[in-house]
Amino acid sequence: MYGQNYKSAKSSAADALRGRDVPMPVASRHLVTRNPMIGPFPADLDSALFGMGSFWSAERLFWALPGVYTTAVGYAGGYTPNPTYDEVGSGTTGHSEVVQVIFDAKIISFNDLLRLFWESHDPTQGMQQGADRGSQYRSGIYTNSDDQRTLACASRDAYQSALSAQGFAPITTEILPASTFYYAEDCHQQYLYKNPNVHCHMQGTGTRCIINPDELPALVTREVLV
Repeated sequence: MYGQNYKSAKSSAADALRGRDVPMPVASRHLVTRNPMIGPFPADLDSALFGMGSFWSAERLFWALPGVYTTAVGYAGGYTPNPTYDEVGSGTTGHSEVVQVIFDAKIISFNDLLRLFWESHDPTQGMQQGADRGSQYRSGIYTNSDDQRTLACASRDAYQSALSAQGFAPITTEILPASTFYYAEDCHQQYLYKNPNVHCHMQGTGTRCIINPDELPALVTREVLV
C-alpha cells in the first residue's frame, strides 16, 4: 500500500480502532504443508512470529523450510482485535503484518528461523520495506519465551555488527513479547501459492547473518511449487 495510507509511526492504543470479537475464518489446512493451520497444535512443537514487510512473501520463505509444520499470515504487535487487512493498512490498529511459524525445534532451531528472518529483508528501513510503506510493514520479532527474546536480541546485535561493517544504518526491528496473533482473511493465506504469477518483491541486504559460526551453514529448503 504505497503512499495513500502511509503512516510513519505506530498508532497508540488510545487511537486504535475498536475491532471485533469474531476471528477471521480461514481454511482448516495449509495448502502446502497440508497440516492444520489453526491450533491447538501438537505439544512438542514451538511457535514464532515474524514481521518483515509483506506477509505474502514472508510466508513463502518459512513454509519451505524442513521442520516447519505450518504457517499462517496475520497481524500482531498492535491493539485492535481481529482487524481486517484494510484496517491494518490504514495504520490505525498498531499492528504489523506477520507470519506465524509453527515448527519442530528438533529439526529446525529458532536460530535457523532468525537467520532466515535477518537475511531475507532489510531490517534498517523503519516503517517500510522497499516500496511498501506504512507502519504495518515494519520489521519485528514477537517472542513467546524468555529464551526466544534472548536469542532474538543476540542475533540482532550480531547482525548489526555485520550490517555496520557494510555501511548500513541501525536496525529498526522491534523485539517484543508476542501479543495475540490475529489471522488475516483467508484470501491472504498462502497467497503466493494461490497466485503463482505474482512477483515477490522481498529483498535482503546481501549481508550474511552469523549467529553461531559453529552451526551448519545454509538450510536446504523443501521444493515449493510456486
